[in-house]
Amino acid sequence: MNIDKFQEDVKKCRFCFMCRHLSGVANVTFREADTPRVRSSMIWGVMLDNSKLANPDFIDTIYTSDMSAVGYYHCVNKWNENAIVLAARQDIVEAGLAPDDVAKLAKKLIATSAEPKISGKADVLYYIDDDTSALATEAKAFDKIAKKAKVKYATATAGNCGKALKVLGYVEEAKSAMATFIDAVNKSGAKTIVVSSPYVYDALLNDSKEFGLKLSAKVMHTSEFIASLKIKFSKQAGELYYLESDYLKNYNDNLKFPRVLLGQLKAKSPDGFTTDILDEPIDYMFGTNNEESYTCGEGAVVMNVLRPDIVKKMAKYVEARANDVKNDVIIVASPYTKTQLSKNTKLKVSTLTELAASCL
Repeated sequence: MNIDKFQEDVKKCRFCFMCRHLSGVANVTFREADTPRVRSSMIWGVMLDNSKLANPDFIDTIYTSDMSAVGYYHCVNKWNENAIVLAARQDIVEAGLAPDDVAKLAKKLIATSAEPKISGKADVLYYIDDDTSALATEAKAFDKIAKKAKVKYATATAGNCGKALKVLGYVEEAKSAMATFIDAVNKSGAKTIVVSSPYVYDALLNDSKEFGLKLSAKVMHTSEFIASLKIKFSKQAGELYYLESDYLKNYNDNLKFPRVLLGQLKAKSPDGFTTDILDEPIDYMFGTNNEESYTCGEGAVVMNVLRPDIVKKMAKYVEARANDVKNDVIIVASPYTKTQLSKNTKLKVSTLTELAASCL
């Protein structure tokens, strides 16, 4: 079984409480089963008795994880509970035990053409995935910035990079979709592909290597691309809170470019925080610490489809930690996170791209 690859991590995680308070799901469901320790304990039980893989409560718990990887990022020993859960999902799928909602969603994703529709030809290719497309203001903001910087770019729309399938446990199907997606990007001749969604960034940068696929273009999140343009912004962003992305922080070593861009925009921390108790920088800290995930399930990619009630609770959890709901400016890296917070709360939320465009 795939979980057997992580036997040592499972042994350690099942007895460790250190990241319990960082479980985004457990913080709103109040279920011990939704903490990393208990998920690992349940997986250990499956290792001892493979028949327990079919237990419906076990399967439900595994697919309720928000996959933020926050525990792994902050773990001093780097025990990878996130990879353990991904392996468990793959085992569930390979055993033909995927629950109906997961199977139906996967079937829909598999049936969707993985090849993106590419319009125009340029060195820069901007990919508008489904989450970015649903947030129309994101692509408009990128276009405004590109025109200001006099950057010619082509666009890629629709398609399926395979990330959602991989997260659901359909690894071979994910590899096939990504191969088709990458082939289209390579044929476009683009030297750089810019993406708004952090999960797409992670997929093209990391999953492609895992699958042995070669992307000829350099992958850049919009924050990195905009920061590289070195635009002279006429307005300052002012006071704001930045909510870190799961995929940019926890999966990609706390990618620096969102904060680089915020620095270019002269953003300020409303509370004046500069260091924490370990004398490490805290940039625009939201809530009571700089470790929690406030992305509303970004790490799980399609959690809003599978667990909409929990995503709503997670959004409310974020709202409850705002100092001033009506006036606080909340900035996120992910169109997905903006959509969930805007839909379920009264918070004023903008993406990094939208913020940059507003400062031109």
